[in-house]
Amino acid sequence: MPVDFLLFGLTLAGVAVFHKCTMRAALTGLVTVIIYKIAFTGFKTGEGVMGFISHVGHEWVILVNLLCLLMGFALLSQHFEKSQLPLALPKFLPHDWKGGFVLLVMVWVLSSFLDNIAAALIGGAMAHQLFRGKVHLGYLAAIVAASNAGGSWSVLGDTTTTMMWIGGVAPSQVFEAIIAATV
Repeated sequence: MPVDFLLFGLTLAGVAVFHKCTMRAALTGLVTVIIYKIAFTGFKTGEGVMGFISHVGHEWVILVNLLCLLMGFALLSQHFEKSQLPLALPKFLPHDWKGGFVLLVMVWVLSSFLDNIAAALIGGAMAHQLFRGKVHLGYLAAIVAASNAGGSWSVLGDTTTTMMWIGGVAPSQVFEAIIAATV
């Protein structure tokens, strides 16, 4: 396993463990990966600091697009959560199996314009309200699956899809994957 993958995994674990200071944990992980790449492996564009600068210069458009996307997702998610809509919506859902299904459809729709993680978190909060705190682990997995599937077809709700579109990959080239993710 490449060391940079391990460092990325440790960064994700750090963000999860230190959730009160996620920005600090994420930036620490980013700096660690950059230092590792500069010191040991280099980049496609060269070795050391000059290779890093050249790499960033080559990828700056994608990096800026990604930063703007993530900031936009964060703003949309924050606005949605502060609206108290996730707490109000479960009141309108049926209180049998259909309520759970409709909630999954709602998460699927939400993730088409919100980030997948934000849609899953909002879906989890709504499920907590709907099922009065008794949410089964399998249902949480279904919420995550619905949030991933909903964003897979939308350039608004999925960073990966957006990056593919920026990279020139046409939706018709990955249509089978979109259908598989939705099913």
